[in-house]
Amino acid sequence: MTNHLCHFELMVSDVEKAKKFYSAVFDWKFSESAVPGMRYVEINTGKEPGGGMMKKPDAAPMYGIGTYFLVDSVDETMKKAAAAGGCVHIPKMEIPTIGWWGLFMDPDGIPVMVFEPLRK
Repeated sequence: MTNHLCHFELMVSDVEKAKKFYSAVFDWKFSESAVPGMRYVEINTGKEPGGGMMKKPDAAPMYGIGTYFLVDSVDETMKKAAAAGGCVHIPKMEIPTIGWWGLFMDPDGIPVMVFEPLRK
């Protein structure tokens, strides 16, 4: 795997307000996701990679835009990040029926998210 950018995500205070804003600015299209147990809005920018939007979870460090990098193993990537001087902020969490994700901060405090897809 190349650890390439695979998804971006907006963590916002008001999803409906943000949808109106980004639709007006970028003409993005939105659809409700089928992620069980949460409201998640998928973003179609017209080109890959696509994105998503959600109300900021309490555990997230700030409102903002996050980038996800595709990895073979969230657990192994988190170990590498910690060993290299980063700080694991949100350990591996399941996205039901989709895969797993996690968030670490690099040595400058920049949040980095990683994604491991469900393998069937």
